[in-house]
Amino acid sequence: MKNIIEKFNKNSIAVRAVAFTLGIASLFIATITSNSVVAAATSANLGTADSFAVLAGSAITNNGSSVINGNLGISPGSAVTGFPPGSINGTQQVANSIAVQAQTDLTAAYNNAAGQTPVSTIPTELGGTIKTAGVYDSAAGTFQITGTLTLDAAGDPNAVFVFKTNSTLITSGTSKVVLLNSAQACNVFWQVGSSATLGTNSIFKGNILALTSATLTTGTNVEGRVLARNGAVTLDTNTITRATCATTTPTSTSTSSSTLKTSPKLPNTGIDPEDNTSTPWSIIIMTGIFAVLFSFYLVQRKQLK
Repeated sequence: MKNIIEKFNKNSIAVRAVAFTLGIASLFIATITSNSVVAAATSANLGTADSFAVLAGSAITNNGSSVINGNLGISPGSAVTGFPPGSINGTQQVANSIAVQAQTDLTAAYNNAAGQTPVSTIPTELGGTIKTAGVYDSAAGTFQITGTLTLDAAGDPNAVFVFKTNSTLITSGTSKVVLLNSAQACNVFWQVGSSATLGTNSIFKGNILALTSATLTTGTNVEGRVLARNGAVTLDTNTITRATCATTTPTSTSTSSSTLKTSPKLPNTGIDPEDNTSTPWSIIIMTGIFAVLFSFYLVQRKQLK
């Protein structure tokens, strides 16, 4: 009877040790996983505003030989100056039903981008950073680009980037937005709570959806759109090219069927073992091994006593 009780106590200790260790491991894994989640983003449907490279609410003013590759529109205002010397490779829609509808659709897209969640809050300065697809805002309510911002789609041409500001978007002179690994300018959205200002000779990618106004200083080039709901768009020797999405599929690595080997299927833990942002499978496996070894250690220690 004594031996049975001793065995029961030993097994009980082992069970408790395993449960405790696995509990700690689960908490550890959950913490890592939650910290690595990237907020999902969806494309803000521009509707009829999609055909516009420039859209304003009150006025459009151009200095120098700006080139607009796409439609140019304004509503409810009607003041468009500076064309020529600027040129428009598209149509002008001035205070007409087409411009009115484009502004309505712009408002819907703006609200869609502004309301997207969950949000990753990041520092105001985007220059010198690499961002993957997701929804971003800053604690200060504004974004700034000094130097180079890289947007990495990780091989997915459908990856969407949404940057939300409560106030301004400001880029410095000669700053750049670089698209990497199949990222497309058509899938980048800048929801600006007041006004956007792009620095001299900067290179910008994405669709600016500004509540108030947008100012492009001398030599700035934009692949995307410059859309302002209520205020003016001011240009100075700029090139703005309306971004269109290429109909492509995500890149993948294929393996010949003759050399394909079937590997054991791991249980579904909700974590993608091939996702670099998720907890690696090695952590899960090593944690399980540690749990078993630790439980045996406790049992052996009890036996020595």
